[in-house]
Amino acid sequence: MVSISGADADSLAEIHGEGFPKPWLASDFAALVQNRSVGAVGLRRQSAFGYSRLLGFVLFRSAADEAEILSIAVRRSHRGRGHGRLLMDEALRRLYRERIRTCFLEVDPDNAAAVSLYRSLGFADVGTRKGYYQRQGAPAGAALVMRLELQ
Repeated sequence: MVSISGADADSLAEIHGEGFPKPWLASDFAALVQNRSVGAVGLRRQSAFGYSRLLGFVLFRSAADEAEILSIAVRRSHRGRGHGRLLMDEALRRLYRERIRTCFLEVDPDNAAAVSLYRSLGFADVGTRKGYYQRQGAPAGAALVMRLELQ
């Protein structure tokens, strides 16, 4: 696991765009990773030639004793290999060390793989947010709100 900086903004936007119908811009990511309340963890693959490629990331924001997972994404070509779990495990470890008591996230209930991952990590359903996910040519979809007690 590696920390992420503003220099990774283009890669973050590219990866995010593979997984979300309304992707964030590189400028959005650059601003987020510069924000002191936001943590960012990435997973990189190093080639034998010294080339480094970002495979996935998780961004989280904390305030007082609560945190929120802002986004998590893994390159389409590397999904299904446990990278999302590795990223979430590291993010939750960091939040625990920061004495965060509760972590929240929103997820598309149709994203079965993500919902399954979050439940396996101990997140519980606590509500929904109507009209959360904007969909091109379709009505906005609800988000499932989940919570994990860390402390």
